[in-house]
Amino acid sequence: MIILIYVMNYIDRTAIASARIRGLEEDLHLTHFQFETAIAILYASYCPMQIPSNLLLNKTSSPRLFIGGCVIAWGLIACATGLTRNFHDILICRFLIGIPEAAFYPGVIYLLSRWYSRTELALRSGILYAGLLVSNALGSLMAAGILSTLEGIEGISAWRWLFFVEGGVTVLVGIAAIFVLPDYPENTLWLSEFQRRLAQARLAEEVGTVDQDSANEPFWHGLVLALKDEKTILFMWLTFFGLWGLGFTYFFPTIAATLGYDTTVTLLIAAPPWVIAAFVCVFNARHADLTGERFFHIVGPYGIVIIGYILAMSGMQTFTRYAALFFLAAGNAGFAVVMVWVSNSIPRPPSKRAAAIALVNGFGNLGNVAASYTWKAQYFAPAYRESCAIGIAALAISSGFAWVLRTRLIHLNEQLAEDERKVNESAEDTEDDTVLAAGRLQGISVAAAVATKKAFRYLY
Repeated sequence: MIILIYVMNYIDRTAIASARIRGLEEDLHLTHFQFETAIAILYASYCPMQIPSNLLLNKTSSPRLFIGGCVIAWGLIACATGLTRNFHDILICRFLIGIPEAAFYPGVIYLLSRWYSRTELALRSGILYAGLLVSNALGSLMAAGILSTLEGIEGISAWRWLFFVEGGVTVLVGIAAIFVLPDYPENTLWLSEFQRRLAQARLAEEVGTVDQDSANEPFWHGLVLALKDEKTILFMWLTFFGLWGLGFTYFFPTIAATLGYDTTVTLLIAAPPWVIAAFVCVFNARHADLTGERFFHIVGPYGIVIIGYILAMSGMQTFTRYAALFFLAAGNAGFAVVMVWVSNSIPRPPSKRAAAIALVNGFGNLGNVAASYTWKAQYFAPAYRESCAIGIAALAISSGFAWVLRTRLIHLNEQLAEDERKVNESAEDTEDDTVLAAGRLQGISVAAAVATKKAFRYLY
């Protein structure tokens, strides 16, 4: 269900790119700059709303109602986009759709982190992100079908039908999500008491503390903790430049259109690269879980994107240009590991983890705003060589931040090992409420729970 929601999330958000090549700009009398602004304005609400949304999700006892309600809301707004008549109308719809969409990706990553251990989370995130990549293929195929068959039906343009159909499907998916998604391990009703305790104990076992906030914790406490952590800041910049470098995604149909085919063929040939990318994403995430490694599973795929950019810059030959699309799409696998690395590196308390995920994803998505102006048709079309060069630079900078973060985590692990040695020598154990609760959940002694907490190490 989560994958299906993610598919619809991305299809709804990027439908504007498919609608563009079937007359949206002309019908709404948009300039190139206005169209790019319509893409970028979504992030004016999408980015800042992720922080209060994730903090609220952490406080609510029913994430299925929260997430399901947001899905229904953005589906309705997607439908309304098909009713727009001018620049101001579509600007309002794009701004509004960012508010409920802000709840989904950081919220789901946080929800998964409440169910899966650090060595299980990358695969689940990879499968989820593969759903996003498949959505690019499905979005192209759906758009091709709708745009080629519904033109003029009931006197309505095909690009308007695109928003009506895809938004309507999203509303149905949101209703289903309310009944299918789980809540948290401690309060999911369709689990037995034993299963609920087991789900909580699994997470407590790897860190040594129960995955719950302290009682009476202020709403903004997690945000304050996250902002004080240097790792959060490094992740924010890593993600910003990473998403800037991956910003071609929103303009994929436009890039595919440079091959010179008509609208339907362009949308159809844009689909296969994303199918291959989905398999690469799952494999990369699975290997990251098996090895416990994070850095090379991010910068490696980014290197694949850079190869794609170089191919795209090398000429306008059809084979070379189309091959570049496969490399560009496959390199998205790296980002699926980024948010997992955030969760791994800021494991407790849950409120801090929720805030950190939202901060990183929210700030990072400003990179998509920068990218929306990087792919200016009036300046860079048809070759987009300058756009590719900017993408290469952004991914190189992102990889640099990843290296700094890796170096810092290695140093922190050395400090943890030294602190553990000193504590063992002094025979002093730190016992707090979360450690005591973890011991009760696992059915082990407090000493054993303390030992587990001492043994915690960061993944890098």
